[in-house]
Amino acid sequence: MKKMLVGAVIAIIMVLAVLNGDILPSTGNNDPVPVTVPDVLENTDTVQLIFPADRYPETAKHIQNAIESGHAATCTIDRGGAEENRKLSLRGVETKKGYDRDEWPMAMCAEGGEGADIEYISPSDNRGAGSWVGNQLEDYPDGTLVEFIFE
Repeated sequence: MKKMLVGAVIAIIMVLAVLNGDILPSTGNNDPVPVTVPDVLENTDTVQLIFPADRYPETAKHIQNAIESGHAATCTIDRGGAEENRKLSLRGVETKKGYDRDEWPMAMCAEGGEGADIEYISPSDNRGAGSWVGNQLEDYPDGTLVEFIFE
């Protein structure tokens, strides 16, 4: 996992260096080669997700509390890292009968994992909110930045 992350970071640095003109690929005759930037890097917009606090009040309160305590209101979609993030964030947090352990940032966020804020909330609220978020973001690729907004 760490090797993949390091490889991805190096690839991003190389693409940014090419875009900045620090590195110009060559055909051998000193003519620059056109470079295609991955969609993830082209999409610099942040998706704003208005979270339905009235439908999932416990989850909304937890996320808002976590943000107020210093966690970011944004997260970067990283579905492939969700399982590992969940394992890291919940390590050492005991289960509690009748409750789910909700995490912010969510496991599906690159920022999730170790150091996430954990709170016990009802399973219906937690799972409903997770399903709702998943459905809202299903068309967005990994790497998309999402800002959670509460009205």
